[in-house]
Amino acid sequence: MRPALEAALVRRSVSKVTDAAPDDAELLELLGAAGRVADHASLRPWRVVALRGEARDRLGSALALASGLEAADPRGAAKLATKPLRAPLLLAVVAVHTPDYAKVPEWEQDATAAGVAHLLSLLLDEAGWGVLWRTGPYTRHPAVSAAHGLRPNEALLGWLYVGGKPERRRVERLKPIDAAARLTTLD
Repeated sequence: MRPALEAALVRRSVSKVTDAAPDDAELLELLGAAGRVADHASLRPWRVVALRGEARDRLGSALALASGLEAADPRGAAKLATKPLRAPLLLAVVAVHTPDYAKVPEWEQDATAAGVAHLLSLLLDEAGWGVLWRTGPYTRHPAVSAAHGLRPNEALLGWLYVGGKPERRRVERLKPIDAAARLTTLD
């Protein structure tokens, strides 16, 4: 079987990971490959922010603030604040918009950034890391943007939660994709 096809067929999201995580050198290698996605006009409209250690705590505080639950439901806010601690490394995927560039509309720039996230998750999985792509209602909140140091022309698409794959993990069988039901051919 072809390596890329095999990697895509065996990839699984891993929601519970160990405390191991790739170092910056490995991330740079994988990110260099992930950045080869289709990119109209070669804008490279993306960047990745790595959150480790206390940066995950700061993100949790920003998520709790963004939720507005701190006064009404302190337990709910506290639970939300611990979500970034579920993996030792979070990779925030950021779309970097080149405004007023008519040749490549903003949605297409977002699509390129999402393509980088997907390919990076596939490469991390193939390298033996557990990965889960998370989004949520607070990705565009100003407190969450500030926690990532985002500029006005940037938008957070979500996070790749990355860590070691547990030695014994339940392997879920995914339902096969009915590709024929998803393909339309026009003659």
